[in-house]
Amino acid sequence: MNSQTHTEEDELTRKDDSAALDAGGTADDAYDVLVVGAGPVGLTTAIQLGARGWRVGVVERWPQPYPLPRAVAFDHEVARILASLGLAADLPEFSEAGTDYEWRNAQGDTLLRLEFEDTGHSGWPSMNIFTQPRLEAALEEQAARTAGVRMLRGWEAVDLAEDASGVVLTVAESAGDRPVSRNGVRTHRTLRAAYVVGCDGANSFVRTRMTTTMNDLGFQHDWLVLDVIPHDQDRVFSPCNLQICDPSRPTTAVSSGPGRRRWEFMRLPGETSAELSSARTAWRLLADWDLNPGNATLERHTVYTFRARWADSWRQGRLLLAGDAAHQMPPFAGQGMCSGIRDAANLTWKLDLVLAGEADADLLDTYTTERSQHLRHALELSVLLGGIICEPDPAAAELRDARMLADQRAGRDPLADMPAQNLTGGLLMPGAKGGPAAPAGQLGCQGRVRHRGRTGLFDQVVGSGFTLLATEDPRGVLDDDTLRWCERLGIRLLRITDDPAAEGPTHVIDLDGTYLTHLAHWGQQALLLRPDHYIYGGAPCTDHIHGLVTALRAALSPSTTGAVPAR
Repeated sequence: MNSQTHTEEDELTRKDDSAALDAGGTADDAYDVLVVGAGPVGLTTAIQLGARGWRVGVVERWPQPYPLPRAVAFDHEVARILASLGLAADLPEFSEAGTDYEWRNAQGDTLLRLEFEDTGHSGWPSMNIFTQPRLEAALEEQAARTAGVRMLRGWEAVDLAEDASGVVLTVAESAGDRPVSRNGVRTHRTLRAAYVVGCDGANSFVRTRMTTTMNDLGFQHDWLVLDVIPHDQDRVFSPCNLQICDPSRPTTAVSSGPGRRRWEFMRLPGETSAELSSARTAWRLLADWDLNPGNATLERHTVYTFRARWADSWRQGRLLLAGDAAHQMPPFAGQGMCSGIRDAANLTWKLDLVLAGEADADLLDTYTTERSQHLRHALELSVLLGGIICEPDPAAAELRDARMLADQRAGRDPLADMPAQNLTGGLLMPGAKGGPAAPAGQLGCQGRVRHRGRTGLFDQVVGSGFTLLATEDPRGVLDDDTLRWCERLGIRLLRITDDPAAEGPTHVIDLDGTYLTHLAHWGQQALLLRPDHYIYGGAPCTDHIHGLVTALRAALSPSTTGAVPAR
Protein backbone atom coordinates (compact mmCIF):
# COMPACT_ATOMS: atom_id res chain seq x y z
CA MET A 1 0.00 0.00 0.00
CA ASN A 2 2.58 2.55 1.08
CA SER A 3 4.77 1.94 -1.96
CA GLN A 4 2.31 4.02 -3.96
CA THR A 5 3.08 7.11 -1.86
CA HIS A 6 6.88 7.10 -2.12
CA THR A 7 8.38 9.59 -4.55
CA GLU A 8 11.34 9.55 -6.89
CA GLU A 9 13.10 11.81 -4.40
CA ASP A 10 12.74 9.06 -1.75
CA GLU A 11 14.44 6.58 -4.08
CA LEU A 12 17.32 9.00 -4.77
CA THR A 13 17.75 9.54 -1.03
CA ARG A 14 17.97 5.77 -0.49
CA LYS A 15 20.64 5.46 -3.16
CA ASP A 16 22.61 8.29 -1.56
CA ASP A 17 22.30 6.59 1.85
CA SER A 18 23.62 3.31 0.43
CA ALA A 19 26.57 5.09 -1.17
CA ALA A 20 27.38 6.77 2.14
CA LEU A 21 27.42 3.40 3.91
CA ASP A 22 29.61 1.84 1.26
CA ALA A 23 32.03 4.72 1.76
CA GLY A 24 32.16 4.05 5.50
CA GLY A 25 29.37 6.37 6.60
CA THR A 26 26.37 5.61 8.78
CA ALA A 27 23.48 7.26 6.92
CA ASP A 28 21.97 3.90 6.09
CA ASP A 29 21.89 2.78 9.73
CA ALA A 30 18.37 4.25 10.04
CA TYR A 31 15.53 1.97 8.96
CA ASP A 32 11.79 1.70 9.24
CA VAL A 33 12.05 -1.96 10.27
CA LEU A 34 14.97 -4.15 11.29
CA VAL A 35 14.56 -7.89 10.76
CA VAL A 36 16.87 -10.11 12.81
CA GLY A 37 17.45 -13.39 10.98
CA ALA A 38 17.78 -14.10 7.25
CA GLY A 39 16.03 -17.44 7.00
CA PRO A 40 12.88 -17.90 4.89
CA VAL A 41 10.71 -16.08 7.44
CA GLY A 42 13.04 -13.10 7.83
CA LEU A 43 13.54 -12.76 4.08
CA THR A 44 9.80 -13.01 3.41
CA THR A 45 9.18 -10.31 6.01
CA ALA A 46 11.82 -8.04 4.49
CA ILE A 47 10.65 -8.49 0.89
CA GLN A 48 7.02 -7.82 1.74
CA LEU A 49 7.87 -4.65 3.66
CA GLY A 50 10.37 -3.48 1.07
CA ALA A 51 7.84 -4.03 -1.71
CA ARG A 52 5.50 -1.70 0.19
CA GLY A 53 8.15 1.01 0.13
CA TRP A 54 9.77 0.73 3.58
CA ARG A 55 13.47 0.76 4.42
CA VAL A 56 14.33 -2.65 5.88
CA GLY A 57 17.61 -3.91 7.30
CA VAL A 58 18.12 -7.66 7.63
CA VAL A 59 20.64 -8.54 10.35
CA GLU A 60 22.16 -12.01 10.08
CA ARG A 61 25.10 -13.27 12.11
CA TRP A 62 26.19 -15.81 9.48
CA PRO A 63 28.28 -14.21 6.69
CA GLN A 64 27.00 -16.77 4.16
CA PRO A 65 23.62 -18.52 3.75
CA TYR A 66 23.29 -21.87 5.49
CA PRO A 67 24.04 -24.45 2.78
CA LEU A 68 22.21 -27.55 4.08
CA PRO A 69 18.53 -28.59 3.94
CA ARG A 70 16.14 -28.24 6.87
CA ALA A 71 12.42 -27.91 6.08
CA VAL A 72 11.22 -29.98 3.11
CA ALA A 73 7.52 -29.17 2.61
CA PHE A 74 5.20 -26.22 2.13
CA ASP A 75 1.50 -26.17 1.34
CA HIS A 76 -0.67 -24.38 -1.24
CA GLU A 77 -1.14 -21.29 0.94
CA VAL A 78 2.59 -20.80 1.41
CA ALA A 79 3.20 -21.46 -2.29
CA ARG A 80 0.81 -18.58 -3.00
CA ILE A 81 2.67 -16.31 -0.57
CA LEU A 82 6.04 -17.18 -2.12
CA ALA A 83 4.64 -16.59 -5.61
CA SER A 84 3.33 -13.18 -4.53
CA LEU A 85 6.90 -12.22 -3.54
CA GLY A 86 7.92 -12.59 -7.18
CA LEU A 87 8.97 -16.26 -7.07
CA ALA A 88 6.15 -17.75 -9.16
CA ALA A 89 8.50 -18.67 -12.01
CA ASP A 90 11.17 -19.95 -9.58
CA LEU A 91 9.04 -22.43 -7.63
CA PRO A 92 9.45 -25.31 -10.16
CA GLU A 93 13.23 -24.89 -9.95
CA PHE A 94 13.45 -25.98 -6.31
CA SER A 95 10.12 -27.68 -5.56
CA GLU A 96 7.83 -30.38 -6.90
CA ALA A 97 4.26 -31.34 -6.13
CA GLY A 98 3.87 -33.87 -3.34
CA THR A 99 1.61 -36.69 -4.45
CA ASP A 100 1.05 -38.93 -1.46
CA TYR A 101 1.91 -39.68 2.16
CA GLU A 102 1.38 -43.24 3.35
CA TRP A 103 1.62 -44.62 6.88
CA ARG A 104 2.39 -48.29 7.43
CA ASN A 105 2.80 -50.39 10.53
CA ALA A 106 5.61 -52.83 11.27
CA GLN A 107 3.86 -55.55 9.25
CA GLY A 108 3.54 -53.31 6.18
CA ASP A 109 -0.22 -52.74 6.53
CA THR A 110 -1.41 -49.32 5.35
CA LEU A 111 -2.79 -47.40 8.34
CA LEU A 112 -3.42 -44.11 6.57
CA ARG A 113 -2.97 -42.79 3.05
CA LEU A 114 -3.16 -39.12 2.14
CA GLU A 115 -3.29 -38.03 -1.49
CA PHE A 116 -2.62 -34.39 -2.37
CA GLU A 117 -4.37 -32.38 -5.05
CA ASP A 118 -2.38 -30.99 -7.96
CA THR A 119 -4.31 -27.73 -7.59
CA GLY A 120 -5.18 -26.78 -4.03
CA HIS A 121 -7.44 -24.10 -2.58
CA SER A 122 -4.84 -21.38 -3.22
CA GLY A 123 -4.26 -22.33 -6.88
CA TRP A 124 -0.98 -24.16 -6.22
CA PRO A 125 -0.37 -27.85 -5.42
CA SER A 126 -1.77 -28.80 -2.02
CA MET A 127 1.66 -30.07 -0.92
CA ASN A 128 5.04 -29.04 -2.31
CA ILE A 129 8.35 -30.75 -1.58
CA PHE A 130 11.39 -28.50 -1.81
CA THR A 131 15.08 -27.93 -1.14
CA GLN A 132 15.49 -25.15 1.43
CA PRO A 133 18.91 -23.75 0.42
CA ARG A 134 17.60 -23.19 -3.12
CA LEU A 135 14.48 -21.48 -1.76
CA GLU A 136 16.62 -19.24 0.43
CA ALA A 137 18.87 -18.38 -2.52
CA ALA A 138 15.80 -17.33 -4.54
CA LEU A 139 14.50 -15.28 -1.62
CA GLU A 140 17.84 -13.57 -1.11
CA GLU A 141 18.05 -12.72 -4.81
CA GLN A 142 14.55 -11.27 -4.63
CA ALA A 143 15.48 -9.28 -1.53
CA ALA A 144 18.47 -7.85 -3.41
CA ARG A 145 16.12 -6.73 -6.18
CA THR A 146 13.70 -5.10 -3.75
CA ALA A 147 14.29 -1.37 -3.27
CA GLY A 148 14.85 -0.43 0.35
CA VAL A 149 15.95 -3.90 1.57
CA ARG A 150 19.55 -4.08 2.76
CA MET A 151 21.27 -7.30 3.87
CA LEU A 152 23.62 -6.97 6.86
CA ARG A 153 25.31 -10.37 6.88
CA GLY A 154 28.06 -11.11 9.37
CA TRP A 155 26.49 -8.93 12.07
CA GLU A 156 25.05 -10.33 15.30
CA ALA A 157 22.40 -8.57 17.38
CA VAL A 158 23.90 -8.13 20.86
CA ASP A 159 21.86 -5.37 22.52
CA LEU A 160 18.74 -3.30 22.02
CA ALA A 161 16.96 -0.44 23.71
CA GLU A 162 13.42 0.73 23.03
CA ASP A 163 12.10 4.25 23.48
CA ALA A 164 8.96 6.14 22.49
CA SER A 165 10.12 6.75 18.94
CA GLY A 166 11.87 3.54 18.02
CA VAL A 167 14.41 0.84 18.80
CA VAL A 168 18.19 1.12 18.89
CA LEU A 169 19.78 -2.21 17.95
CA THR A 170 23.47 -2.80 18.60
CA VAL A 171 25.14 -5.34 16.32
CA ALA A 172 28.64 -6.78 16.42
CA GLU A 173 30.71 -8.29 13.65
CA SER A 174 30.35 -12.05 13.57
CA ALA A 175 31.62 -15.12 11.76
CA GLY A 176 28.40 -16.94 12.59
CA ASP A 177 29.65 -19.46 15.13
CA ARG A 178 32.08 -17.05 16.80
CA PRO A 179 32.55 -13.29 17.28
CA VAL A 180 35.06 -11.38 15.16
CA SER A 181 37.55 -9.18 16.97
CA ARG A 182 40.61 -7.26 15.90
CA ASN A 183 43.36 -6.72 18.44
CA GLY A 184 40.95 -8.01 21.05
CA VAL A 185 38.27 -5.45 20.11
CA ARG A 186 34.98 -6.42 18.53
CA THR A 187 33.55 -4.01 15.96
CA HIS A 188 30.10 -2.74 16.91
CA ARG A 189 27.51 -0.78 15.01
CA THR A 190 24.32 0.98 16.10
CA LEU A 191 21.16 0.67 14.00
CA ARG A 192 17.83 2.37 14.55
CA ALA A 193 14.30 1.50 13.41
CA ALA A 194 10.68 2.05 14.29
CA TYR A 195 10.21 -1.71 14.82
CA VAL A 196 12.35 -4.82 15.20
CA VAL A 197 11.08 -8.23 14.08
CA GLY A 198 12.85 -11.24 15.57
CA CYS A 199 13.00 -14.02 12.97
CA ASP A 200 16.09 -15.40 14.67
CA GLY A 201 15.10 -18.96 15.49
CA ALA A 202 14.39 -21.05 18.55
CA ASN A 203 17.16 -19.35 20.55
CA SER A 204 15.94 -15.90 19.58
CA PHE A 205 17.92 -12.92 20.87
CA VAL A 206 14.91 -10.64 20.35
CA ARG A 207 12.71 -12.92 22.45
CA THR A 208 15.17 -12.71 25.36
CA ARG A 209 14.48 -8.96 25.48
CA MET A 210 10.74 -9.51 25.84
CA THR A 211 8.79 -10.68 28.88
CA THR A 212 6.76 -13.27 26.97
CA THR A 213 6.81 -16.80 28.35
CA MET A 214 6.88 -20.09 26.44
CA ASN A 215 4.09 -22.66 26.61
CA ASP A 216 5.25 -26.24 26.17
CA LEU A 217 3.03 -29.23 25.35
CA GLY A 218 5.66 -31.57 26.75
CA PHE A 219 6.13 -33.42 23.45
CA GLN A 220 9.85 -34.10 23.03
CA HIS A 221 11.62 -36.74 20.95
CA ASP A 222 15.08 -36.99 19.40
CA TRP A 223 15.30 -38.00 15.75
CA LEU A 224 18.25 -38.58 13.47
CA VAL A 225 17.69 -36.57 10.28
CA LEU A 226 19.52 -37.70 7.14
CA ASP A 227 19.54 -35.81 3.85
CA VAL A 228 20.61 -38.03 0.97
CA ILE A 229 21.29 -37.54 -2.75
CA PRO A 230 20.87 -40.91 -4.52
CA HIS A 231 23.23 -41.22 -7.47
CA ASP A 232 20.57 -43.02 -9.52
CA GLN A 233 18.22 -40.13 -10.21
CA ASP A 234 15.82 -42.47 -12.05
CA ARG A 235 15.18 -44.61 -8.99
CA VAL A 236 11.50 -44.54 -8.04
CA PHE A 237 10.42 -44.55 -4.40
CA SER A 238 6.85 -45.78 -3.97
CA PRO A 239 5.07 -44.41 -2.12
CA CYS A 240 6.94 -41.15 -2.58
CA ASN A 241 6.45 -40.22 1.09
CA LEU A 242 6.34 -42.98 3.67
CA GLN A 243 5.90 -43.10 7.44
CA ILE A 244 6.75 -46.41 9.12
CA CYS A 245 5.00 -46.65 12.49
CA ASP A 246 7.17 -49.46 13.80
CA PRO A 247 7.75 -49.32 17.58
CA SER A 248 11.14 -50.97 17.09
CA ARG A 249 12.25 -47.89 15.11
CA PRO A 250 9.75 -45.25 13.91
CA THR A 251 11.04 -44.09 10.53
CA THR A 252 10.26 -41.42 7.94
CA ALA A 253 11.29 -41.71 4.28
CA VAL A 254 10.23 -38.78 2.11
CA SER A 255 11.23 -36.64 -0.84
CA SER A 256 13.18 -33.50 0.01
CA GLY A 257 13.01 -31.76 -3.33
CA PRO A 258 14.10 -32.61 -6.86
CA GLY A 259 16.82 -35.27 -6.78
CA ARG A 260 16.93 -35.53 -2.99
CA ARG A 261 15.51 -37.80 -0.28
CA ARG A 262 15.22 -37.53 3.49
CA TRP A 263 15.21 -40.28 6.12
CA GLU A 264 14.44 -39.72 9.80
CA PHE A 265 14.94 -42.33 12.53
CA MET A 266 13.69 -41.91 16.09
CA ARG A 267 16.18 -42.34 18.93
CA LEU A 268 15.30 -45.43 20.95
CA PRO A 269 15.42 -45.79 24.76
CA GLY A 270 19.00 -46.46 25.87
CA GLU A 271 20.48 -45.02 22.68
CA THR A 272 22.60 -41.88 23.04
CA SER A 273 22.40 -38.92 20.69
CA ALA A 274 26.15 -39.11 20.12
CA GLU A 275 25.86 -42.76 19.05
CA LEU A 276 22.91 -42.01 16.77
CA SER A 277 24.43 -38.96 15.11
CA SER A 278 27.53 -40.64 13.65
CA ALA A 279 27.90 -41.16 9.90
CA ARG A 280 28.55 -44.84 10.57
CA THR A 281 25.13 -45.18 12.21
CA ALA A 282 23.54 -43.26 9.33
CA TRP A 283 24.87 -45.68 6.71
CA ARG A 284 23.93 -48.69 8.84
CA LEU A 285 20.32 -47.50 8.99
CA LEU A 286 20.25 -46.59 5.29
CA ALA A 287 21.50 -50.06 4.31
CA ASP A 288 17.94 -51.40 4.69
CA TRP A 289 17.01 -49.04 1.85
CA ASP A 290 19.84 -50.27 -0.39
CA LEU A 291 21.81 -47.06 0.06
CA ASN A 292 25.54 -46.92 0.71
CA PRO A 293 28.51 -44.61 0.08
CA GLY A 294 28.89 -46.14 -3.36
CA ASN A 295 25.43 -45.20 -4.65
CA ALA A 296 24.47 -42.15 -2.59
CA THR A 297 25.86 -38.99 -1.01
CA LEU A 298 25.07 -38.28 2.64
CA GLU A 299 24.54 -34.53 2.49
CA ARG A 300 23.70 -34.04 6.16
CA HIS A 301 23.26 -36.10 9.32
CA THR A 302 22.21 -34.56 12.62
CA VAL A 303 20.03 -35.30 15.63
CA TYR A 304 17.14 -32.90 16.19
CA THR A 305 14.98 -32.62 19.29
CA PHE A 306 11.38 -32.23 18.14
CA ARG A 307 9.43 -29.97 20.50
CA ALA A 308 6.00 -28.34 20.63
CA ARG A 309 5.95 -24.89 22.23
CA TRP A 310 4.94 -21.30 21.55
CA ALA A 311 5.26 -17.83 23.06
CA ASP A 312 2.35 -16.24 24.90
CA SER A 313 2.75 -12.92 23.11
CA TRP A 314 4.50 -12.20 19.85
CA ARG A 315 4.56 -8.45 20.38
CA GLN A 316 5.89 -6.22 23.12
CA GLY A 317 5.86 -2.56 22.20
CA ARG A 318 8.06 -2.21 19.13
CA LEU A 319 9.46 -5.74 19.32
CA LEU A 320 7.80 -8.58 17.39
CA LEU A 321 8.49 -12.28 16.89
CA ALA A 322 7.92 -14.52 13.89
CA GLY A 323 8.78 -18.08 12.90
CA ASP A 324 10.76 -20.31 15.25
CA ALA A 325 11.40 -17.33 17.52
CA ALA A 326 7.68 -17.47 18.36
CA HIS A 327 6.98 -21.20 18.06
CA GLN A 328 8.52 -24.61 17.43
CA MET A 329 6.71 -27.76 16.40
CA PRO A 330 7.39 -31.35 15.38
CA PRO A 331 7.70 -31.85 11.61
CA PHE A 332 4.97 -34.46 11.20
CA ALA A 333 2.41 -32.08 9.64
CA GLY A 334 5.01 -30.21 7.57
CA GLN A 335 3.92 -26.90 9.12
CA GLY A 336 7.04 -25.52 10.82
CA MET A 337 8.34 -23.20 8.10
CA CYS A 338 4.81 -22.78 6.73
CA SER A 339 3.67 -21.30 10.03
CA GLY A 340 6.57 -18.84 10.01
CA ILE A 341 5.82 -17.64 6.49
CA ARG A 342 2.16 -17.23 7.47
CA ASP A 343 3.43 -15.08 10.36
CA ALA A 344 5.21 -12.82 7.90
CA ALA A 345 2.16 -12.60 5.62
CA ASN A 346 -0.06 -11.60 8.56
CA LEU A 347 2.36 -9.16 10.16
CA THR A 348 3.74 -7.18 7.24
CA TRP A 349 0.54 -5.59 5.93
CA LYS A 350 -0.39 -4.55 9.47
CA LEU A 351 3.06 -3.03 10.04
CA ASP A 352 2.65 -1.21 6.72
CA LEU A 353 -0.61 0.40 7.86
CA VAL A 354 0.83 1.38 11.24
CA LEU A 355 4.03 2.81 9.75
CA ALA A 356 1.98 4.80 7.24
CA GLY A 357 -0.23 6.22 10.01
CA GLU A 358 -3.34 4.51 8.61
CA ALA A 359 -3.88 2.45 11.77
CA ASP A 360 -3.01 2.56 15.46
CA ALA A 361 -0.11 0.48 16.74
CA ASP A 362 -2.76 -1.54 18.60
CA LEU A 363 -3.53 -3.21 15.27
CA LEU A 364 -0.32 -5.19 15.82
CA ASP A 365 -1.93 -6.93 18.79
CA THR A 366 -4.22 -8.73 16.34
CA TYR A 367 -1.08 -10.37 14.97
CA THR A 368 -0.70 -12.53 18.09
CA THR A 369 -4.46 -13.05 18.34
CA GLU A 370 -4.81 -14.33 14.80
CA ARG A 371 -1.58 -16.21 14.32
CA SER A 372 -1.67 -17.98 17.66
CA GLN A 373 -5.07 -19.48 16.72
CA HIS A 374 -3.72 -20.89 13.49
CA LEU A 375 -0.45 -21.90 15.13
CA ARG A 376 -2.21 -23.88 17.86
CA HIS A 377 -4.06 -25.80 15.16
CA ALA A 378 -0.80 -26.70 13.42
CA LEU A 379 0.90 -27.57 16.71
CA GLU A 380 -1.92 -29.80 17.91
CA LEU A 381 -2.07 -31.56 14.54
CA SER A 382 1.71 -32.12 14.61
CA VAL A 383 1.56 -33.50 18.14
CA LEU A 384 -1.41 -35.72 17.29
CA LEU A 385 0.47 -37.19 14.35
CA GLY A 386 3.66 -37.43 16.36
CA GLY A 387 1.88 -39.31 19.14
CA ILE A 388 0.73 -41.88 16.60
CA ILE A 389 4.12 -42.16 14.92
CA CYS A 390 6.43 -42.08 17.96
CA GLU A 391 4.80 -44.94 19.89
CA PRO A 392 7.64 -47.18 21.19
CA ASP A 393 5.47 -49.67 23.12
CA PRO A 394 4.59 -52.76 21.00
CA ALA A 395 1.34 -53.39 22.89
CA ALA A 396 0.18 -49.80 22.53
CA ALA A 397 1.22 -49.84 18.86
CA GLU A 398 -0.87 -52.95 18.30
CA LEU A 399 -3.95 -51.20 19.73
CA ARG A 400 -3.19 -48.14 17.60
CA ASP A 401 -2.94 -50.28 14.47
CA ALA A 402 -6.24 -52.02 15.19
CA ARG A 403 -7.99 -48.69 15.73
CA MET A 404 -6.60 -47.11 12.58
CA LEU A 405 -7.33 -50.16 10.43
CA ALA A 406 -10.91 -50.20 11.76
CA ASP A 407 -11.25 -46.49 10.96
CA GLN A 408 -9.99 -47.15 7.46
CA ARG A 409 -12.47 -49.99 6.86
CA ALA A 410 -15.31 -47.79 8.15
CA GLY A 411 -14.24 -44.82 6.04
CA ARG A 412 -13.58 -42.67 9.09
CA ASP A 413 -10.99 -39.88 8.92
CA PRO A 414 -8.67 -40.09 11.94
CA LEU A 415 -7.93 -36.38 11.56
CA ALA A 416 -11.57 -35.24 11.34
CA ASP A 417 -11.69 -34.02 14.95
CA MET A 418 -9.03 -31.39 14.35
CA PRO A 419 -10.39 -27.80 14.28
CA ALA A 420 -10.66 -25.96 10.96
CA GLN A 421 -7.82 -23.69 9.93
CA ASN A 422 -9.71 -20.42 10.03
CA LEU A 423 -9.50 -17.28 12.15
CA THR A 424 -12.05 -16.76 14.90
CA GLY A 425 -10.85 -13.41 16.27
CA GLY A 426 -8.82 -10.37 15.30
CA LEU A 427 -9.40 -7.95 12.45
CA LEU A 428 -12.56 -9.54 11.03
CA MET A 429 -16.04 -8.29 10.16
CA PRO A 430 -17.99 -8.62 13.44
CA GLY A 431 -21.20 -10.64 13.49
CA ALA A 432 -24.45 -10.05 15.34
CA LYS A 433 -23.51 -12.46 18.15
CA GLY A 434 -20.06 -11.07 18.88
CA GLY A 435 -17.90 -13.38 16.81
CA PRO A 436 -16.93 -12.84 13.18
CA ALA A 437 -19.69 -12.96 10.60
CA ALA A 438 -19.26 -15.86 8.17
CA PRO A 439 -17.33 -16.11 5.94
CA ALA A 440 -14.94 -13.78 7.82
CA GLY A 441 -11.78 -15.60 8.87
CA GLN A 442 -11.84 -18.15 6.06
CA LEU A 443 -8.88 -18.44 3.71
CA GLY A 444 -9.82 -16.99 0.33
CA CYS A 445 -9.36 -19.13 -2.75
CA GLN A 446 -7.34 -18.41 -5.89
CA GLY A 447 -8.16 -19.39 -9.45
CA ARG A 448 -7.31 -18.55 -13.03
CA VAL A 449 -8.61 -15.25 -14.34
CA ARG A 450 -8.32 -12.89 -17.28
CA HIS A 451 -7.81 -9.21 -16.58
CA ARG A 452 -6.71 -6.42 -18.90
CA GLY A 453 -5.69 -8.92 -21.55
CA ARG A 454 -3.59 -11.11 -19.25
CA THR A 455 -4.43 -14.69 -18.21
CA GLY A 456 -3.16 -16.64 -15.20
CA LEU A 457 -3.57 -17.03 -11.46
CA PHE A 458 -5.24 -14.03 -9.82
CA ASP A 459 -2.21 -12.76 -7.88
CA GLN A 460 0.10 -12.81 -10.89
CA VAL A 461 -2.49 -11.18 -13.18
CA VAL A 462 -4.31 -8.74 -10.88
CA GLY A 463 -1.90 -8.43 -7.96
CA SER A 464 -2.19 -8.96 -4.21
CA GLY A 465 -3.30 -6.67 -1.41
CA PHE A 466 -6.72 -5.58 -0.14
CA THR A 467 -9.34 -6.64 -2.71
CA LEU A 468 -13.09 -6.10 -2.84
CA LEU A 469 -14.47 -8.68 -5.26
CA ALA A 470 -18.15 -8.34 -6.17
CA THR A 471 -20.57 -9.68 -8.76
CA GLU A 472 -21.44 -6.07 -9.67
CA ASP A 473 -19.10 -3.09 -9.92
CA PRO A 474 -18.70 -2.05 -6.24
CA ARG A 475 -17.81 1.53 -7.14
CA GLY A 476 -21.44 2.28 -7.80
CA VAL A 477 -22.44 1.84 -4.15
CA LEU A 478 -19.50 3.66 -2.51
CA ASP A 479 -19.50 7.41 -1.90
CA ASP A 480 -16.64 9.65 -3.00
CA ASP A 481 -15.03 9.86 0.45
CA THR A 482 -15.00 6.07 0.81
CA LEU A 483 -13.61 5.68 -2.70
CA ARG A 484 -10.76 8.06 -1.87
CA TRP A 485 -10.00 6.07 1.30
CA CYS A 486 -9.96 2.82 -0.70
CA GLU A 487 -7.57 4.39 -3.19
CA ARG A 488 -5.28 5.59 -0.39
CA LEU A 489 -5.07 2.10 1.07
CA GLY A 490 -4.70 0.51 -2.34
CA ILE A 491 -7.93 -1.51 -2.05
CA ARG A 492 -8.78 -2.97 -5.46
CA LEU A 493 -12.48 -2.64 -6.34
CA LEU A 494 -13.28 -5.33 -8.88
CA ARG A 495 -16.21 -7.01 -10.54
CA ILE A 496 -15.89 -10.79 -10.97
CA THR A 497 -17.79 -12.28 -13.91
CA ASP A 498 -17.84 -15.35 -16.14
CA ASP A 499 -18.77 -13.30 -19.19
CA PRO A 500 -15.86 -13.73 -21.61
CA ALA A 501 -16.85 -10.55 -23.42
CA ALA A 502 -16.60 -8.35 -20.32
CA GLU A 503 -14.15 -5.52 -20.77
CA GLY A 504 -12.89 -2.73 -18.57
CA PRO A 505 -10.19 -2.01 -16.00
CA THR A 506 -12.33 -3.26 -13.09
CA HIS A 507 -13.58 -6.48 -14.74
CA VAL A 508 -12.01 -9.82 -13.82
CA ILE A 509 -13.13 -12.87 -15.81
CA ASP A 510 -13.41 -16.02 -13.69
CA LEU A 511 -12.14 -18.56 -16.21
CA ASP A 512 -12.89 -21.73 -14.22
CA GLY A 513 -15.74 -20.50 -12.02
CA THR A 514 -13.50 -20.59 -8.93
CA TYR A 515 -14.63 -17.27 -7.47
CA LEU A 516 -18.28 -17.38 -8.44
CA THR A 517 -18.55 -20.86 -6.91
CA HIS A 518 -16.84 -19.56 -3.77
CA LEU A 519 -19.26 -16.63 -3.52
CA ALA A 520 -22.27 -18.89 -4.07
CA HIS A 521 -21.04 -21.32 -1.42
CA TRP A 522 -21.04 -18.52 1.16
CA GLY A 523 -24.24 -16.91 -0.14
CA GLN A 524 -22.41 -13.63 -0.79
CA GLN A 525 -22.41 -11.07 -3.56
CA ALA A 526 -19.08 -9.59 -2.47
CA LEU A 527 -16.02 -10.55 -0.46
CA LEU A 528 -13.46 -8.18 1.05
CA LEU A 529 -10.10 -9.94 1.12
CA ARG A 530 -7.13 -8.93 3.26
CA PRO A 531 -3.56 -8.81 1.90
CA ASP A 532 -2.82 -12.17 3.59
CA HIS A 533 -5.68 -13.69 1.53
CA TYR A 534 -8.03 -14.20 4.50
CA ILE A 535 -11.58 -12.92 4.18
CA TYR A 536 -12.31 -9.79 6.23
CA GLY A 537 -16.04 -10.14 5.56
CA GLY A 538 -18.75 -10.59 2.98
CA ALA A 539 -21.83 -8.78 1.68
CA PRO A 540 -24.89 -10.94 0.94
CA CYS A 541 -26.25 -8.26 -1.39
CA THR A 542 -24.90 -5.21 -3.18
CA ASP A 543 -26.56 -2.82 -0.71
CA HIS A 544 -24.35 -4.22 2.07
CA ILE A 545 -21.04 -3.49 0.32
CA HIS A 546 -20.81 0.05 1.69
CA GLY A 547 -21.30 -1.21 5.24
CA LEU A 548 -18.62 -3.87 4.70
CA VAL A 549 -16.04 -1.30 3.60
CA THR A 550 -16.93 1.24 6.27
CA ALA A 551 -16.64 -1.45 8.96
CA LEU A 552 -13.05 -2.08 7.88
CA ARG A 553 -12.39 1.64 7.78
CA ALA A 554 -13.74 2.11 11.30
CA ALA A 555 -11.66 -0.81 12.58
CA LEU A 556 -8.48 0.64 11.09
CA SER A 557 -9.03 4.35 11.61
CA PRO A 558 -6.24 5.66 13.83
CA SER A 559 -6.89 7.77 16.88
CA THR A 560 -5.17 11.12 17.19
CA THR A 561 -2.44 9.61 19.37
CA GLY A 562 -2.31 5.91 18.62
CA ALA A 563 -0.62 5.76 15.22
CA VAL A 564 3.15 5.64 15.09
CA PRO A 565 4.44 6.80 11.68
CA ALA A 566 8.07 5.93 11.07
CA ARG A 567 8.98 9.39 9.87
